[in-house]
This record gives sequence, structure tokens and C-alpha cells, in this order.
Amino acid sequence: MLNDEEINTAIQVMRKTFPEAGTTLKADNTFHFLLATILSAQSTDKSVNLVTPPLFAAYPTPQSLAGAEPSEIEPYIQSLGLFHNKAKFLVGCARKLVSDYHGQVTKERKELMTLPGVGRKVANVVTAECFQIPAFPVDTHVSRVARRLAMVPPKATILQIEKRLMAAVPQKNWLAAHHSMIFWGRYQCTSRNPKCTKCPLLTICQYGQDNVM
Repeated sequence: MLNDEEINTAIQVMRKTFPEAGTTLKADNTFHFLLATILSAQSTDKSVNLVTPPLFAAYPTPQSLAGAEPSEIEPYIQSLGLFHNKAKFLVGCARKLVSDYHGQVTKERKELMTLPGVGRKVANVVTAECFQIPAFPVDTHVSRVARRLAMVPPKATILQIEKRLMAAVPQKNWLAAHHSMIFWGRYQCTSRNPKCTKCPLLTICQYGQDNVM
């Protein structure tokens, strides 16, 4: 298992390799960023960015989306996975924002998690990106990289991964570390065919060493 110093050193290598690492979701306001983050579940940011411009143009506010039916939203997002459920989530989210939060996206994580389609990861992303509230969102890339590098035990839960990384990484670096690990998982430590032979972290990665042999 990596200790705190080793975790931070590994993340520094990731940041040096991908200095541009940051959010790749495109949105013109907090409400639309929330919708895009919901849509990004089991979909790539690139695919989400392709469908959101016409969706956002048609439904610029929570009030306008709250007045729609999921069936009206589906044509905009049908190229994404789980689009039936996501359409329901978007409409339900807008309706709850209007009914419970005066049509404003709340910055409280617990309140965000009451919205349809919003789990801990989405709530953490929104609070960190839109409200600059320290959080360490854990998605599939972060969890895969953390497990493979033995930052956490192989069977660590998402919450356990989040807590371990928050304990190891200085709070001011949480969001940057989150992005660095996402880019590392997206382009280096990929789900299939990870680039282990040319990985600068190979010397501290047992998974990579086993994969190369």
C-alpha cells in the first residue's frame, strides 16, 4: 500500500504528464453543469458535450425543464446510455429545484443528493467545480487508478477511496488531484490495455509490473 507521501508523489507525476487536466464538460451556468454531470454517468464527457447544446437552448432554466415531460427530453439525449432514466432524472431534478430550492442549484452536498440522478460523486463534482467547496469526487477512473496503484485496498468502496485520498492529499489540491487521476485513467491507466510498459509509475505499481510480465 502506498503511504501519503507516495500517493502525493504519484499524483504529481500525473499532473506533470497531463498539466491541462480539468473538467471537460461544457456548460454555460451551474444548472446546466449539474445536468451535464448527471448525463455523464456511464457516458463520456465528449458524448455529453455533443448533445447538450440543443438541450440547453431548449431548456435554459429549471422552470422550463420542470414543465417538460421525460418523453420530450429523450430525443435530445437518445445517443447516450441509459437515456430513458436520464430523461426522468433531468426533469425530476428540475422539478425538485423549483419546488424545494426556489429554482436555484443548492451548494449543500446533502441537499444536492436529494435531487433525482444526483449521487455522492455528482454532488461532489458540482460543489467543487461550481462553488469551490473542497471535495474529492471519485469516478470510475479515480477508483481504478487508486486500486491499481495500491493507494487503497483492492476491494475498497467508493467512499473508502474518497476518504483515503482526502486524508492523504492536502485539501487545496483535492480538485486538481481528482482531475489528474481522471486523465491518468482516461489516457494512461485505461480500463483495457493500460500502457504499463511505458508508465512512469511502473516502479511503484505492482499491477503494472504483473501486467508487463
